[in-house]
Amino acid sequence: MEVLIKIVQVVVSLGLLIILHEGGHFLFAKLFKTRVEKFYLFFDYKFHLFSTYDNWFRKLLKKPSVPKKENGDPEYVGTEYGIGWIPLGGYVKIAGMIDESMDLEQMKQDPQPWEFRTKPAWQRLLIMLGGIMMNFIAAFFIYSMVLFAWGKEYVKSEDMTYGMKFNSTAKSLGFQDGDIIKSADDVEFESWSAANLRTLSSAKHATVVRNGKEVEISLSGDMNLLEMLEEPRFADVRMPMEVDSIMPGSPAEKIGLTKGCKIDSLNGKSIADFNDLHAELVSLESGLKEDALAMDSLKARQVHVVFSDGDSVRNADATLTSDFTFGFMNKTPDYKTTKKEYGFFESFPAGLSYGWNQLKGYVSDLKYVFTKKGAKSVGGFITIGNIFPGVWDWQSFWMLTALLSIMLGVVNVLPIPALDGGHALFCIYEIITRRKPSDKFLERAQVVGFFLLIGLLIFANLNDILRLFGLM
Repeated sequence: MEVLIKIVQVVVSLGLLIILHEGGHFLFAKLFKTRVEKFYLFFDYKFHLFSTYDNWFRKLLKKPSVPKKENGDPEYVGTEYGIGWIPLGGYVKIAGMIDESMDLEQMKQDPQPWEFRTKPAWQRLLIMLGGIMMNFIAAFFIYSMVLFAWGKEYVKSEDMTYGMKFNSTAKSLGFQDGDIIKSADDVEFESWSAANLRTLSSAKHATVVRNGKEVEISLSGDMNLLEMLEEPRFADVRMPMEVDSIMPGSPAEKIGLTKGCKIDSLNGKSIADFNDLHAELVSLESGLKEDALAMDSLKARQVHVVFSDGDSVRNADATLTSDFTFGFMNKTPDYKTTKKEYGFFESFPAGLSYGWNQLKGYVSDLKYVFTKKGAKSVGGFITIGNIFPGVWDWQSFWMLTALLSIMLGVVNVLPIPALDGGHALFCIYEIITRRKPSDKFLERAQVVGFFLLIGLLIFANLNDILRLFGLM
């Protein structure tokens, strides 16, 4: 059921974003009186699942309807709307434009005043950037409405009474377990999230609260964010070790763990908190070689545990689940939470600020894609699906949809032929040089860009498959 809910969320979220993105192209095309022949969600190679041809726009303008096959009317504005069968995006087919439809026969005809190719370069530029602008506007609007509807609930840094947990790299720089990171390069951390690691990665110094006093720690300013995010993380919220609930039939139940128990050691290694336990379990799994057999996995999952329940201490041998867990939930610290409410008009600057920070962070992280670790972290549809929760939660759905909208906007602005950014680059070139690239050049660029995108799509989803089978 959880998988089905994830799939539905991905389809609804991406479907909405595709419609908004293509709608941006559509609106600017209509604004500049450019004919839009098709508006499709998903691709319709050879056939489609649904299509309709109406003249609602002409009716809105109080003009007579135009038959579907009528092509001679300069004021023709009818559009075919449909749903394709290949769920890899969507498109609007704009007359007189070399795009993914590769309608070269149309380009052999004499240019017409309602076609894309006869419009001024600045109008063509806005038509191509319309989808990207719509993605960013949608993201900022969604963030604003989420803040208006649900507010912002968080744990203030000073209310994290157990402090934070640091890995060996952080400790070598001077951090200590129990420290609370207050700021980095004078950027105040109102609360803690993994996004704060991005700020720390480029910071020259950090200020922590240790035993009620502020301590300054010097940093290099060029730490690798991907390495900081690896388990155990550079810094994370400290979680005291205490079993809260047990899954029936789990290894935890079989060895006698009950609510309130604490694991003191695993395979002879002391466990001070849940962070230590999680790190040890991750270490066991990552210690398996890529060509490990089922017997190797079984051996790695056999562990010796020392746990306590009050004054009683017990020893037990356990076999972890296939995903290297005991099958229990740890108790969440009962921290004081703070909730900030936003009025309707207050939510817009707050949503814009939040969205801008998300945009800057995503753009900043793109540099890691060109590293070995970054390339391995690239994912496709399975990765996108896994970011959604297994239960339907509207707040999470909209927050993730806004983030995907930002990602879609940034990816499309890249100057790659076949993407909006590639088309926009050619328009900018024309505006600056007053020389228009030839149709032949645009055709070849479109083909090259198309195969490049297909290659990236295969690469991303291949990474997903390799991770699914534990080969990466």
